[in-house]
Amino acid sequence: MKTLKNGSKDKSMTVFDCSLYTLDKNHYPEGNLTYVYNNVHIPFDIKRVFYSYDIPGGESRGAHAHKLCHQFLVAASGAFEVLLDDGTNKRTVLLNRPFYGLHIPPGIWASEQGFSSGSICLVLASEGFSEEDYIRDYDEFLKYVEMK
Repeated sequence: MKTLKNGSKDKSMTVFDCSLYTLDKNHYPEGNLTYVYNNVHIPFDIKRVFYSYDIPGGESRGAHAHKLCHQFLVAASGAFEVLLDDGTNKRTVLLNRPFYGLHIPPGIWASEQGFSSGSICLVLASEGFSEEDYIRDYDEFLKYVEMK
């Protein structure tokens, strides 16, 4: 939490509010199984699920922030890095196991890069798609953070 010039506390999120979760891995002779329940394994109700795949080497994805939407990213296959930015601090998190998940709260600029061959980025989101929720321009993001 940041302290504003007037001494009050700002409730905007920082990169340190982005949490890496270890999900339960159930091992069976025929393979492993990991499952996720709303508000049990992740801190929100899931309203949308999507995934990106066949990402060419050297490409990045994401590069945006949300005003309301929480996201939970999982490397369902392969590995990639998530670059997190709160306008002041930056942090990089490696996702390389299908039982690790990264919670990204609203107000954090995030982009994914360094995808290994065959990577699948699974995203569980707290909101349905709404273009108005996205901040896609980094300078606009910095203005948004400053206003909070």
